[in-house]
Amino acid sequence: MSAATRRSPPNRRGDSGDARDSRVIGPMAAAMNAQIAPKSFRCAWLARMLSCALALSAMSPAAAGTADQAEFYKGKTITLITSTGVGGTYDVIARLVARIMPRYLPGHPGIVVQNMPGGGNLLATNFIYGIAPKDGTAIATIHSAMPLHQVLDSQGVRYDADRFNWLGSTGPQNEVILVWRSAGIRTIADAMAREVVVGGTGTGSGMVIIPTMMNNLLGTKFKIVSGYRTSEEVNFGMERGEVQARAFSFGSITSQHPDWLTEHKVTFIAQEGARREKLLPDVPLLTELAKSDEQRRIFQLVSSAPALGQPYVAPPDLPADRLAVLRSAFAATLKDAAFLAETAKMRFAIDAMDADEVAQIVRDTTHAPPDIIAKAKAAMGMADR
Repeated sequence: MSAATRRSPPNRRGDSGDARDSRVIGPMAAAMNAQIAPKSFRCAWLARMLSCALALSAMSPAAAGTADQAEFYKGKTITLITSTGVGGTYDVIARLVARIMPRYLPGHPGIVVQNMPGGGNLLATNFIYGIAPKDGTAIATIHSAMPLHQVLDSQGVRYDADRFNWLGSTGPQNEVILVWRSAGIRTIADAMAREVVVGGTGTGSGMVIIPTMMNNLLGTKFKIVSGYRTSEEVNFGMERGEVQARAFSFGSITSQHPDWLTEHKVTFIAQEGARREKLLPDVPLLTELAKSDEQRRIFQLVSSAPALGQPYVAPPDLPADRLAVLRSAFAATLKDAAFLAETAKMRFAIDAMDADEVAQIVRDTTHAPPDIIAKAKAAMGMADR
């Protein structure tokens, strides 16, 4: 199945456009044939009518489509589903998108956020794929690990990431493995020598995927406790001493818990991404910790999740013209001055990615070499799934 690609809106003029052109050109031709005016007048009149006809015929399908979409969206409400609970950056950014994006949608519909946590982000992902309306009134921000989860562990998966209509993303965000200061773990070597209790949500989340693979490939001793419903519950559990560590988006830390940094409450022992986070220049990437080329390629596959950042999607089988409207409005939202000012206040970096960039990362993930997928699954104890 092909990944979502940028599609042009279909021609919406149809017969009505042809009739409109004939109303202009028909009388013009009749007048010329009847010679009802002097030549100089006829030439001026002809030039004027030709100019009008060309203007009408040059009306783009997109312009006509925008009028159609304004009529469709007027008075409606779009539901923006987030696969996380209230309070995390997925939720906070989604609410900001919901506030700004209507400015750029024809008809200016309202947008409401619906939190749908559960199943390690699978509940919302399955919902937007198979159950949500496919008319442009439902979109979602799903966890960046969902395409990877489809490849590594199809358990609970009721979606095909290649068939999602991707809208774009806020931009790549490295995942970090952090340890609460009271645990006394300072380096990756310490985590290989001593047991560290790690909090997680479900099997599809990066909070579980990353430490599991590190255990099997690098020899760390993470003990994973995955009974938490939301990311914020894991944070509270860490602060209460129930768990000692977690995998987390670095952008979420800078925006939600800057005190963890300023007060040195946590230690970063590794990070996952294409390149080191500029604020963590001394923290190694998982690809740098790999002990072989094969391990490096496995970690590269897993690093596809942080490369996606916070992606936004529409369901499959959406009308092409409506998808184009949603993509355009989302792209404009990520460039909006008020949106950027708010995210800057939150210390949440925006490095906008368009739909094609997101779809390519997803395609590379879902079409990874079978041997690397098999080795990655084995590293996670999923070889028989």
